[in-house]
Amino acid sequence: MESSDPRPLALVTGASSGIGLHLAKQAAQNGFDLVIGADEPLEQAAGELRMLGAEVTSVQADFAMREGVDKLLLAAGERNIDALFANAGHGLGGAFLDQDFAAVQHVIHTNITGTIYLLQRVAHHMKERGQGRILITGSIAGFQPGSFQAVYNATKAFIDSFSFALRNELKDTGVTVSCLMPGVTDTHFFARAHMLDTKLAQQEDKADPAEVAKVGFEAMMKGEADVIAGWKNKMQAALAHVTPSDTLAEQHRKLAQPGSAREPERAGHAER
Repeated sequence: MESSDPRPLALVTGASSGIGLHLAKQAAQNGFDLVIGADEPLEQAAGELRMLGAEVTSVQADFAMREGVDKLLLAAGERNIDALFANAGHGLGGAFLDQDFAAVQHVIHTNITGTIYLLQRVAHHMKERGQGRILITGSIAGFQPGSFQAVYNATKAFIDSFSFALRNELKDTGVTVSCLMPGVTDTHFFARAHMLDTKLAQQEDKADPAEVAKVGFEAMMKGEADVIAGWKNKMQAALAHVTPSDTLAEQHRKLAQPGSAREPERAGHAER
């Protein structure tokens, strides 16, 4: 990828841990400098990334707000953003009618509003330059009605669809858009979503976030449209296309309903 800077620059959101941190590590290991952002402290992540040889600027901000996105973009200064990893997102467990609506709005604004605002800002400049790579973290959750995780799954359905549409709009511009769709991954997702007492959180075969990130990074660099990490997730996504929605919703209920874990005392981690 050509760049007027000595090293290309990657911007990564949700980079404090999990898939986002490992996407940033992939970028650092492949010669990118970094601007990383998250709504959590980033000192440890930034230190790990600098040890990989990258110049790192970190921004702690709330990307549900346009002001947070603007703060992140300002940190890039005059440098061109060669790769964007739009990874920030979080979930919210429990029955929709029991959820605080401010929390519902925050999930929507983080997963959708802040994400597409960031995409519009960065992709506009990439298109003007005629080059750039974008990886959006969607989810196989977008293929399934998410009983007791309804808002999160719906936001991921939006993001999955949006990524394919944006990719088509940008074809022949030199800008590629790829969508990474992980399944249940060993991160802090369920802890933040207050879902540790669910069967989803207690699954023992969670994907390694480092492997998920590697798959996503390689797909982005190849300009692929989408990638589902893991053969089980690929099978689940394929079945979702031929299974009635009522059945999918009931299957998700059994996994995500509060208290569904057989051993609720055990600590689990999570999806993204």
